[in-house]
Amino acid sequence: MTGAFQTAIRAPLGPLMALSLLLSVPAAGAWAEIDPMQALADHKTTTSRHLDPMSALRSRSGATTEGPAPDPELGGLPDAPGAEETFYQCVACHSTEIIKQQHVTDARWDDLWHWMIEEQGMIPPDDETRDQILSYLKTHFSSER
Repeated sequence: MTGAFQTAIRAPLGPLMALSLLLSVPAAGAWAEIDPMQALADHKTTTSRHLDPMSALRSRSGATTEGPAPDPELGGLPDAPGAEETFYQCVACHSTEIIKQQHVTDARWDDLWHWMIEEQGMIPPDDETRDQILSYLKTHFSSER
């Protein structure tokens, strides 16, 4: 380090500058109270495909959970028919967090399914399991509900 930056680092802070710096730093843990990305992943909407991240944060305080409770043994997926099949098919390539943050249309789930098989090399399950998984995804992670 050279020049003005080095001088600025070594220069003592005046009392007003030190106080200003202390007041601008939040108390420990103040920023950790709400994780905006988790709030967005948890937020479900029935009014729009395009989710406003701030609406997820605003609704967090008085939010009540709808639907089945998350199953910790299945990566937090809602405990409902199809959860186990969905878990084992999907976590072969990605975490359940990828699933839980999705709120896309039913048609988009169909598109994603074909894309994962054709472009990503997902091994397709039998037709009955496919239908059960897609039904589960559309029921619990759709922007249409």
